[in-house]
Amino acid sequence: DFDNTLICYDELFHAIATERSLLPASIPKYKIAVRDHLRATGQEHEWTRMQGEAYGRRISEARAYDGVLDTLRDLSRSGVSMCVVSHKTRTPYLGEPFDLHAAARDWLEQHQFFDKEGLGWSRNQVFFELTKEQKIDRILTLGCTHFLDDLPEILDMLPGSIRGVLFAPEGVSGTNHPWPILQNWVDLPQIL
Repeated sequence: DFDNTLICYDELFHAIATERSLLPASIPKYKIAVRDHLRATGQEHEWTRMQGEAYGRRISEARAYDGVLDTLRDLSRSGVSMCVVSHKTRTPYLGEPFDLHAAARDWLEQHQFFDKEGLGWSRNQVFFELTKEQKIDRILTLGCTHFLDDLPEILDMLPGSIRGVLFAPEGVSGTNHPWPILQNWVDLPQIL
């Protein structure tokens, strides 16, 4: 997956909300905390507008999760074939009509996914689908054996032949989860 799996938006969403004077100082720098505050205060439209800005025009300000690039580089050198399959709309629901797919590819470029000095991936290893169903179809078509995502509902949609891994850097409540939980990218090789 891409959003909230490879790329961390926590600080960016907090910065955008702070710039717009939408948050009290007590809200921590986590995307979910920003979202929950805006929803609780009747500002869902602001949250939607912020998503378009963060995933579009300002995506270059978002960082990769710690350990992502080194882990993917090590796995690639070990002969593990990988790809990115994500679902996102082409343009935001509200706000500037920015091409979100192009913005995500630019972020990957900026983080040396396609650079021989970086990961050396081909652009044919990256897929942005418009719906969750198309995302699952792509995963199946590619013949993936494992899939890492931050959304349990995506992992629930995978057939039993594909091992799902839940990316949850803050952990999860409860212990009744059918997938391994990945909190830190450096632990991925052990899970695989």
